[in-house]
Amino acid sequence: MNKEYALGLDVGGTHITAAVIAINEMKVLDFSVHKESFDSNLPAVEVLDIWEKAIRTSWKNSGVEKLEGLAICMPGPFDYTNGICWIKGQAKYEHFYSLNIRELIRKRLNLSDDLPILFDNDANCFGKGEFFKNAENSSKRLMGVTLGTGLGASFIDNGKALDSGIQVPANGELYNIPFKESIAEDYVSVRGLLSRYYDVSGMNIKNGLALFNLANTGDVMAIKVFEEMGENLAEIVIPWFEKFEADSFIIGGKIANASAYFLSAFKEKIKIAGSEVTVLVSADNEIAALLGAASMLYKENI
Repeated sequence: MNKEYALGLDVGGTHITAAVIAINEMKVLDFSVHKESFDSNLPAVEVLDIWEKAIRTSWKNSGVEKLEGLAICMPGPFDYTNGICWIKGQAKYEHFYSLNIRELIRKRLNLSDDLPILFDNDANCFGKGEFFKNAENSSKRLMGVTLGTGLGASFIDNGKALDSGIQVPANGELYNIPFKESIAEDYVSVRGLLSRYYDVSGMNIKNGLALFNLANTGDVMAIKVFEEMGENLAEIVIPWFEKFEADSFIIGGKIANASAYFLSAFKEKIKIAGSEVTVLVSADNEIAALLGAASMLYKENI
């Protein structure tokens, strides 16, 4: 069996991580992983300089000569089919609005027109990557969420992301479903946590890490806010456990690092609801994202 390789990219608002993945085995070549941090609001040409450096460094370190394609995990709003960025007013990639990222990368790296350059959103990449990280998941239906500045969701059936049909919410997204007085993301996200902490304490906290650090010092109100978020998350996902017929549920994103403060409340809520879904917290969001991106080029029984 000839080995085939793809170059995966995990693109965030402050970083890019590149790695070469053996598509046959869905394994990241560890020595190829290269990460660059940067300000995504720099002029587009400067950001692309950094992306190019990450890609070239990873590719060179891998020792792989031929790639089957590039697979990119990219935040939205984004036209994933055509490779066009529509991010605007989000304090990231301010100079990328309406740019064709696929063609900019192709030109930068002097890649042939027939080499695939594919894109998917971060939540789908995370979910698919978690599926492929564990071979025993191969027959399972996995539901995942990414908790951070927003609430991302993925519904994975045998390695494929579902975003339509009666078993999943519209477009496979949970962030905008009606919840309490507004939408789910207003309660389950960094801003939701910070807003709730202000409600109970009267204090403005600058970011999620600061709130996490307060919880670590034993701040009762910070811990309470995380617990409430766990309960809210359970209320949001429980109906979809049954509709999607999920076997497992995995939590990722930056807020997952605070799972010690919200996971028990989450599990208690789903236990009361009678759910037997296996609940997991991702051990490595970034590797999952890279594998999930590369899965767009995965071929069974290569």
